[in-house]
Amino acid sequence: MTLLHIHQYPRVLSIAGSDSGGGAGIQADLKTFSALGCFGMTAITAITAQNTCGVRAIHPVPPAILRNQIEMVVEDIGVHAVKIGMLHSAEVIRTVALAIDQYSLPHVVLDPVMVATSGAVLIDDTAITVLVSELFSRAVVITPNLDEAALLVGSLTSVQDMVPAAQALLCMGAKAVLLKGGHLPGEQVVDVLLMTGQEPLWMEAPRIDSANTHGTGCTLSSAIAAYLALGFTLVDAVQQARMFVRQALTAGATVKTGQGGGPLNHGFAPLPMRINALENDG
Repeated sequence: MTLLHIHQYPRVLSIAGSDSGGGAGIQADLKTFSALGCFGMTAITAITAQNTCGVRAIHPVPPAILRNQIEMVVEDIGVHAVKIGMLHSAEVIRTVALAIDQYSLPHVVLDPVMVATSGAVLIDDTAITVLVSELFSRAVVITPNLDEAALLVGSLTSVQDMVPAAQALLCMGAKAVLLKGGHLPGEQVVDVLLMTGQEPLWMEAPRIDSANTHGTGCTLSSAIAAYLALGFTLVDAVQQARMFVRQALTAGATVKTGQGGGPLNHGFAPLPMRINALENDG
């Protein structure tokens, strides 16, 4: 008896680096996709040796291998949304941009990982320039923190600086900018979503007292991609993703994992895998 294939999972591809400690990068993305009822897939850009205390080594994946990972996933399984994280070189960035165009990859969420938690800049000036020129316009939203935005638009020291900075990023080609204000001092965390032709959407919430914040940015961007794959609008996807991150932070605040900054609790309330009617793309 032959079973008819009449259903499919929402499928989300993460193009990012691997975190051996499991708190950020590809590992955080997969946990997020799973927790939100999506089927996660990966194209690994770099292998890192790291834990909650820091990064010891980074081994880049050759661009040809990265391209093959993307091709194998897309040509067989298909993709409903894409999260892009750590891209360490101009050649890798161009490889990803070509894949987006070749396969018309939908709902691309770009987390422009350029600055480490320590403050160290992770990619050189050439790669930053290529990231802006090749990927900003191909993403439905970019999700920089203040340090990453500052590399492109100058120092950001207050909430009042955020909208002009986001507007400057739109002028660089971004379609929408979620500028994260968590690095600013204060009891409230303020983010702003700015889309072309729209008024700024301010989102504010009390700061969560937790040392376990490793992978917060990765989790937020992957949650946005997951919600887009589930059919949410960008505004709703951003708001739901922020809520997911806050709940994961709260659920993991009292847990000790490692000797440094621990991870979020991605599995605080996992959803069953969503099963949708099969689309024409298979």
